[in-house]
Amino acid sequence: MNLYDKLIEYSRDDYYPMHMPGHKRNAAFSMTNPYSIDITEIEGFDNLHHAEGILLEGMEQAAKLYNSKHTNYLIGGSTAGLLTAIGAAANKGDKVMVARNCHKAVYHGIYLNELHPVYIYPQADTHFNINGGISPEKIEELLIKHKDIKLIILTSPTYEGVISDIPSISRIAHKHKVPLLVDEAHGAHLGFHTGFPDNSIQAGADIVIHSLHKTLPAFTQTGLIHVNSDLVDYEKIKKYLGIYQTSSPSYLLMASIDRCITLLLDKRKELFDRYYNLLQNFYDHMKALKNLKILFPDNIKNYGFYKFDPSKITISVKNTDISGIKLYDMLLKEYKIQMEMVTKDYVLGMTSICDTTEGLHRLSEALLDIDKKLESISAIPGKHLTDKTEVPEWVMSSWKADNCLQESIPLTLSEGRISGDYVYLYPPGIPLLVPGERISKSLLEDIYSYQREGLHLQGLQDEKGQYIKVIL
Repeated sequence: MNLYDKLIEYSRDDYYPMHMPGHKRNAAFSMTNPYSIDITEIEGFDNLHHAEGILLEGMEQAAKLYNSKHTNYLIGGSTAGLLTAIGAAANKGDKVMVARNCHKAVYHGIYLNELHPVYIYPQADTHFNINGGISPEKIEELLIKHKDIKLIILTSPTYEGVISDIPSISRIAHKHKVPLLVDEAHGAHLGFHTGFPDNSIQAGADIVIHSLHKTLPAFTQTGLIHVNSDLVDYEKIKKYLGIYQTSSPSYLLMASIDRCITLLLDKRKELFDRYYNLLQNFYDHMKALKNLKILFPDNIKNYGFYKFDPSKITISVKNTDISGIKLYDMLLKEYKIQMEMVTKDYVLGMTSICDTTEGLHRLSEALLDIDKKLESISAIPGKHLTDKTEVPEWVMSSWKADNCLQESIPLTLSEGRISGDYVYLYPPGIPLLVPGERISKSLLEDIYSYQREGLHLQGLQDEKGQYIKVIL
């Protein structure tokens, strides 16, 4: 069976998508036959890299919707936007401040531009074992300590919906005349309803990247890059967009962006009122849970979060007799609900304005049904994903490591060696180890623990995850 046939077969089954893309395969948001509108740069349809007509008008509409100074289409996803922004806002060899929980595309941008990262770690949450926000105070401390930092790169919201105090961070960054780049891939829907936090454009960030396909009705791979400050050279942004995006952009993807923006300009109040009420009803039903725990938006102050995006549904299995992987499998096999992500301690679901009443009802009934079958157990002391026992020792830059002679060795023999590759937990694609960092005993214990738990690790050299690339 080929991919097309498998997709068709899957589309006819009754699985409900609690995952991206945000259109949720909802027929009410569908497009016409894609073959009938798949074209290239023909007369009257403009050119993305030299937009003067219909594509320029579309990008101006997107800027109007988000109240952004400049907005450009991304048809290579947020990855293209992040590579573009980093290349345009920092010069080769610059020092940049980077949240350690940034997506791997940020690390690739650092590698390509031979930048020197100064890492800042998110605050840890022990209630749900997820990454919290980035401390504004820590941002300022690092800016004072490293006066030559040229760019700040953060992720907000996180995969789980935790939002950092971007207004405060923006003020601090601008006081030091350093541009702030926010990877807001998971927040393209923010700022359109009082029940959702403001987006980072409203909060003062200089560059903001949005993945439309994650939380809004647009095709996979579509996004936006917003530039709102003279601290960033917009002409360089356009130059790098031409480098990192194809010279033959898909008109299907761009039309998908256009339809999404037009939909929000015309109907966002109606759509978001319905969506917010749907989420409120879901969270109200979840208050009946006895063993499973939900990250409730109205409890975020108890967790020490600045703000939280209620579109993300985090279901914790801590202190129950099942793992997150078991819950994920039960939802998939017994209730035909496909979730977005799983860890040892929780399962994550993603929602959007395209979710149906029936879909969220199915999830709530499934969770209530599973909850009745579970037993509560005492907390077992142990290491959690957000526990940071040590910062990996930086030995050399990632690009220097890449140019060194390397070998693949058993993971069991790698303690003390210098990594030649990234090691990620995927999703969400945040590196545990970056090339040029020393492999510690603590990190190896983490890797073995994640492997025992059945989590997906990328970057090891074989399917069984027993080998790693190191510097000779």
